[in-house]
Amino acid sequence: MIAIIDYGMGNLRSVQKGFEKIGSEAIITADPQAILQADRVVLPGVGAFRDCMHNLEQGGFVEPILKVITDGRPFLGICVGMQLLFTDSMEFGLYSGLDVIPGHVLRFPDQMTVGGEKLKVPQMGWNQLSFKRRPPAFNGVNDGSNVYFVHSYYVKPDDSDVIATTTDYGIEFCSSVWKDNVVATQFHPEKSQAIGLQILKNFAELK
Repeated sequence: MIAIIDYGMGNLRSVQKGFEKIGSEAIITADPQAILQADRVVLPGVGAFRDCMHNLEQGGFVEPILKVITDGRPFLGICVGMQLLFTDSMEFGLYSGLDVIPGHVLRFPDQMTVGGEKLKVPQMGWNQLSFKRRPPAFNGVNDGSNVYFVHSYYVKPDDSDVIATTTDYGIEFCSSVWKDNVVATQFHPEKSQAIGLQILKNFAELK
């Protein structure tokens, strides 16, 4: 069973539909016990880091998430769901995260330019992946593949060895991570068409 955590902060139905398209059943649940019983867990996220973390704490999800990860079950973080795995975020102040992956969540610098043209923040749209390491969840995804982003903040891991891919948007930033049974993406697989569906399919088949 794949469980998608419903903590009031995410495009949950679109993630569920992504799994449906590749023939995998995924439930949306706000029950921490269902998270503990799941074979695989997905943590999506849209909105401000502090609000997402607050809702995880209030919903009783923090301990189940940490338990699932410690047990070695496949875990997928998406967008803010990836950022929450880090130590802290600078969004609207300094807020603590789950600290599964040591590192920080930072805002894109102001006045970023490419070819003399100012880049907009948030980054919204398609951009390319450059592989540093290839997790099993990215099998069949080519270097240079385009995926869909919507974000103003990015993660900076303390240990660069957890970086799976980077992407250029004014700066080179970490666009996905892989640590043991945890894989997480700054981009939205559920919005990334065939490439994203391949990632979801791979995740659903992880042992």
